[in-house]
Amino acid sequence: MLLKQHDKESLQRDNSVLQVRNLKKYFPIASPFGRVSGHVKAVESVSFDLFESRTLGLVGESGCGKSTTGRSILRLIEPSDGSVIYKGEDVLKLKQKQFQKYRREMQMVFQDPHSSLNPKKRIGELIEEPMEIHKIGTKSERMERAMDLLRRTGIREDQYFRFPHEFSGGQRQRIGIARALAVDPSVIVLDEPVSALDVSIQSQVLNLLEEIQDEFKLSYLFISHDLSVVRHIADEIGVMYLGHMVEKAPTDDLFANPLHPYTQALLSAIPIPDRKQRRERIIIKGDVPSPIDPPKGCVFHTRCPFAMEQCKTVTPVMQQHSTGHEVACHLY
Repeated sequence: MLLKQHDKESLQRDNSVLQVRNLKKYFPIASPFGRVSGHVKAVESVSFDLFESRTLGLVGESGCGKSTTGRSILRLIEPSDGSVIYKGEDVLKLKQKQFQKYRREMQMVFQDPHSSLNPKKRIGELIEEPMEIHKIGTKSERMERAMDLLRRTGIREDQYFRFPHEFSGGQRQRIGIARALAVDPSVIVLDEPVSALDVSIQSQVLNLLEEIQDEFKLSYLFISHDLSVVRHIADEIGVMYLGHMVEKAPTDDLFANPLHPYTQALLSAIPIPDRKQRRERIIIKGDVPSPIDPPKGCVFHTRCPFAMEQCKTVTPVMQQHSTGHEVACHLY
């Protein structure tokens, strides 16, 4: 028997670990006299579900709000509005003391493995620190777990007492991953985790992330500007432009049938190693508008080759185009 649409949505919600709805983040602009003269609209009404043991990729050019989205979900920066439902609780409405218990289950791996590790602490201490904060185990148990995580992420146990500067970029990122795993989370936000690494090291770290995802049953929010990297690891991809989610679809579907003109332009820029295969390059003209004063209607209409009159005044909403494939565009 075919499921009705609301039954399908109900099943998806039951299987989702994280439900993000209408997330917004505005940064105030202070005038010389201390008054707020405007806002930088970094994230505008972003919604998505993150499912158990699955990876959602967030892609878009620099400044589109994808990193701000990840940090807002974890409340590393406080969102301006919206909801983040985790285990039936809107974690954005909790006070910091109440939210503390959820911090253990939602961790982050940062882009720069050098600046995200305290240079004054040995790597063993860095991995044990989250366990100390959340009062997990005894001192000897924390040390044993830290060594085990180092081994699982490809760092020798005898390097436990070394400092971060004694490791390469790829090794430091592995240490960052081990630190995120220390408190046994269920959700990890990965903010450009391989962008600072050599290509050969990137593949090793991506393979490691896939291995530990299977082992620890983790859900990933994988943030990246590199579509070829996201294609390798993500089950589903959300495309962001100027703070808005403009398209979201299963990875294979998105690459085979991109709908939004912005997504089509992004995919056309991916280099193809085979010289015999040619792809028509779609060049987006103009500059990205300012998030302080974004265009009315569709935020992409100032650069879109298919813009219509209604695009200038009516903001498109995410609509289901096919199973699991949503797009915010008046063309559909």
